[in-house]
Amino acid sequence: MRKSNLFLPVLKENPKEAEIISHRLMLRAGMIRQQSAGIYSWLPIGLKVLNKINDIIRQEQNRAGANEILMPTIQSADLWRESGRYEDYGKEMLRIEDRHERDMLFGPTNEEMVTDIFRGYVKSYKDLPLNLYHIQWKFRDEVRPRFGVMRSREFLMKDGYSFDVDADSARNSYRRMFVSYLRTFKRLGLQAIPMAADTGPIGGDLSHEFIILARTGESEVFTDKRILDLPTPPSDVDYSEDLSQWVDQWTAYHAVTDEIYEEAAFHENVEEEQRLQERGIEVGHIFYFGTKYSEPMGAKVAGPDGKEVPVHMGSYGIGPSRLAAALIEANHDDDGMIWPTIVAPFEAGVICLNIKDDDARQKSTEIYETLLGQNIDVLLDDTSERPGGKFAAMDLIGVPYQIIIGPKGLAKGEVEVKIRKTGEKIILAPDEVVNFVADKIQQDLQLI
Repeated sequence: MRKSNLFLPVLKENPKEAEIISHRLMLRAGMIRQQSAGIYSWLPIGLKVLNKINDIIRQEQNRAGANEILMPTIQSADLWRESGRYEDYGKEMLRIEDRHERDMLFGPTNEEMVTDIFRGYVKSYKDLPLNLYHIQWKFRDEVRPRFGVMRSREFLMKDGYSFDVDADSARNSYRRMFVSYLRTFKRLGLQAIPMAADTGPIGGDLSHEFIILARTGESEVFTDKRILDLPTPPSDVDYSEDLSQWVDQWTAYHAVTDEIYEEAAFHENVEEEQRLQERGIEVGHIFYFGTKYSEPMGAKVAGPDGKEVPVHMGSYGIGPSRLAAALIEANHDDDGMIWPTIVAPFEAGVICLNIKDDDARQKSTEIYETLLGQNIDVLLDDTSERPGGKFAAMDLIGVPYQIIIGPKGLAKGEVEVKIRKTGEKIILAPDEVVNFVADKIQQDLQLI
């Protein structure tokens, strides 16, 4: 992408309404624009980041055997009445009525709808296990939306749902998603800690929140420091095998949110020197809730003995829009965002310091086009803006590798490469730059 063609409405001043760094930087970098309280438009580079996050989520869900579908945002209230949640959910549910006076709602979650889809097609245990997921916009009418897309009213959500013939099989499905989530967050460059958590209005008796440590987190967390050093399941993990070893390893240490925190248990289970009390951001939540929805909604299959039994279900959520903000909270400095390469709006940037200089313009274009030819997502700053503004913009939006080309450097046979994460600057010959940057990007993308 040429910057001269890019819609990038950068703000020079910090927005007064932004309380936390991710909200401030997302507004300043032109990633999002607030349309009303808790509702945002995603502008070009914001949407690019969001789509890249979605791609990682999809890859790991598909590897774990889940099937992607897409359910509508507007749901019939009748389904929620079947499950008994329509009146219980509270004011966060946006209830609406269509022109035929039918009760509808803007979906805050999809347990009822996916159960309806399942019961319409699956009748035998032989078709199980089954896991269906989608990535769709949700709406919850938060009484006090704040922190930008971290706690908004409309947000993007990956909802996944597993269906099994019995509790043991359902727990196997839960373990598959547990491992898949560990891999997903690690690939996104995040240290996410699975913590025992309250199931809330979703229901059930088994639940883990995946939390990243951050001072701006809404949850207070209490954990054993040793959990931070555990290995992540590798890319060749076999989801058809027993994954208990991975789950047992990650749940062996005490790790809870403030919702279920008990001081006595924390002190009893964690040695004083290993205790970690911090704030954290929830980036994922998984539940096993048995037959909470399948029984009232009649989602049954014929078991091995021919008798009908209600299926056991689990629910698995990740918030991609919240993840974008969480990544910024975990990766930034005074100059802007420091994206992991895998989700950066651009993997590399080419800065032509003087677009009026023929040699600088030609070399910048040549390197830009060569990188594009190697399937590298690259931004060419071909504007007439002053160098200081060009450098500031690249740092603000967090481009990992920045190639700086100017007349003086070219005269000496030099091109500069800046690594955003470390600030390191490397001088290379022009014909070495493409391979250097391409190799660095490839290494970043193969970290896990």
